[in-house]
Amino acid sequence: MLEKLVLLGGGPRVVTERLVLRAPKLSDWEAWAALRADSREFLVPWEPMWPSDPLSKVNFRARLRRYSKDAKDDLGQAFFIFNRETSDLIGGITVGNIRRGVAQTGTLGYWTGQRYTRQGYMYEALCGLLPVLFNDFGLRRVEAACLPSNIPSSRLLEKVGFFNEGLAREYLCINGVWHDHLLYAILNTDPISPR
Repeated sequence: MLEKLVLLGGGPRVVTERLVLRAPKLSDWEAWAALRADSREFLVPWEPMWPSDPLSKVNFRARLRRYSKDAKDDLGQAFFIFNRETSDLIGGITVGNIRRGVAQTGTLGYWTGQRYTRQGYMYEALCGLLPVLFNDFGLRRVEAACLPSNIPSSRLLEKVGFFNEGLAREYLCINGVWHDHLLYAILNTDPISPR
């Protein structure tokens, strides 16, 4: 699978066979808001509580400021996923909670618009992004978590090469309720996409 890191003024870009991953920009707001609105019922069970006006341009701008600050402070990096041919927004991946020093670890979060699920896009995006996180960002370990009931997400992580490391009780607050999560991790020495 082709993965290539291209550094531009707007941050890193990862290019795979069908996709381009790059930092979100203000000009992405309309596509992002439309995709999130169309996918709201699909996304709400798996995400933190949505604010009262989650898709407004004001909220999107605040999100971009937070992404920019995290990238500047080496605490995280956000990527939007686009179809290379059509430029349609497909979803997003964030790498957050980057811990340097003796850890060299970050935590993945991801989402896909409902109409783009089960087409291999997130699998391709993760397989393309992980080598960049290991080689260019210098991470040694990447972690992810999902609800035990989110079977598609568990299968995706395992297919990419993540190992299930166990259950964390009341790990994250999802849609206003604290939930147990399955914890997954992949090391820079683990094969990506072995299964």
